[in-house]
Amino acid sequence: MPPLTAERAHEYHAATPEWTLSDDAKQLSRTFTFKDFKQAMAFVNRVADVAEAEQHHPDFAIHWNRVELVLWTHSIGGLHENDFVMAAKINRL
Repeated sequence: MPPLTAERAHEYHAATPEWTLSDDAKQLSRTFTFKDFKQAMAFVNRVADVAEAEQHHPDFAIHWNRVELVLWTHSIGGLHENDFVMAAKINRL
């Protein structure tokens, strides 16, 4: 399956405005900020549980009280609607 077109990615992005759509419309990213490292890691573990259940794994960058997530479908080299579904599920955490 080919990645979403930029136009289609922008349409899906309207449902997840907290996330940043890359300029080339091939990735979604968001930074979450927490009180401390322990809360950041607890969030990472909750995201990992959802990701494993969905078989859709984001890229993580963990800092002391921040977690940066990047979503994209590696196998197609861009975004799929599942990336936006995963973003919405992460938003609910």
